Amino acid sequence: MTDKQDIPDEKLASEPARVTEPAPVAPPTDPTEPAIVPPPISALLDAAAEAALPVLRGVRDDQLGLPTPCAEYDVRALLNHLFHVVVAFQTLAAKKDTDFRTTPDRLGEYGVRWPDRFAEETARLVEAWAVPGAEDGLTGGMNLPARTVGAMVLLDLTVHAWDVARATGLPYAPAAGCVAELRTLVAQMAPTARKMNVFAEPVPVPPGASGLDALLAETGRDPHWTTG
Repeated sequence: MTDKQDIPDEKLASEPARVTEPAPVAPPTDPTEPAIVPPPISALLDAAAEAALPVLRGVRDDQLGLPTPCAEYDVRALLNHLFHVVVAFQTLAAKKDTDFRTTPDRLGEYGVRWPDRFAEETARLVEAWAVPGAEDGLTGGMNLPARTVGAMVLLDLTVHAWDVARATGLPYAPAAGCVAELRTLVAQMAPTARKMNVFAEPVPVPPGASGLDALLAETGRDPHWTTG
């Protein structure tokens, strides 16, 4: 099984799109009942950021070199990657292209203030995806449905927060509503992500596993990963 367990952001961004428009919401059985409308991506991002920030604020300087469930990243590199994604996807919300070729060392740039700066950037991310029309159409050169792209950064915020929590021994619980949205996303994009060596092969989970464990396993993570 490949060691790649990262979230497919920049690699899928340069790949011809194989993710189709999300299936339309099925009409209710009872025509008198309103159709269930999924929450806005901005609301899910806001909730995911609120769940992730306590983990990131809890990381100590002496933990930045620890390994993570993403084999190619230690804690510091993973935090810089997540920082870069949060900033870049603000641009994608505006239907503009962004450059993923290099990842800035924002932890080095911001020093001890990096958690506060990260919180500021996640707030800007939420605002960018709350702009009317942000979820409509396709995003710039990525040629992916905009809501799918918004869900991709939601996946980063959710799963990489878990990565950091597992690496540092901190508690983490995903925001309500995010896991269901993300399992739909991963089901759509996993075949392409695995062909591109971005996701590892799925990890078996026992019957009755939590939604979070199932999501992690679908991205190629072992839900019971430990540093040992």
